[in-house]
Amino acid sequence: MGGYPMTLPVMAAIIQQGDRVLLCQRAEGALAGKWEFPGGKLEEGETPEECLVREIQEELDISIEVGSIYQAVHAHYDHGDFLLVGYLAQQTSGDITLRVHSDCAWVTLDELDQYDLAEANIPIAKSLKEKGYATGASVSSHSRTD
Repeated sequence: MGGYPMTLPVMAAIIQQGDRVLLCQRAEGALAGKWEFPGGKLEEGETPEECLVREIQEELDISIEVGSIYQAVHAHYDHGDFLLVGYLAQQTSGDITLRVHSDCAWVTLDELDQYDLAEANIPIAKSLKEKGYATGASVSSHSRTD
C-alpha cells in the first residue's frame, strides 16, 4: 500500500541540573553511538508527560518532573519519520542507572555541539545554546538519509 509513512511521535526530556543538561549515548539500534536527549515513543492512551516519566524511569531509573514543551522537530531517517518533542524537565529523585544507553553526561549548553548528536536532537541543542531554557515552542524540520 502506497502513501506517506506515518510520523511517529517521540518525546525527549531536556533534563536540567543547574547550568547543565543530560545527554545519553545510544547503545544499539539505527542510531547506535549517537547522543540524544533521553526519552521514547508515545504509547497509546498516554500523555506526552506520562510517556517521559515512564521512559526516563525505565531507561535511567530516575524520577523526573516534566515542564513545558521546549521545541518540536520533524526528522526523516531511513528507518522512519519522527516528530521529536522536547520537554524541559527536572530530576526529582534517584541515581542514574544506564539500562539502554552506553553512557551519559551532564553537559553545559556551550558543550552541546561537542557531542555527536542524533540528527533530530541538533536543532534542540542549537536552540538551547542560542536561547537558553526560555520556552517558545517551535517546530523545525530536519532530514537525514543515511
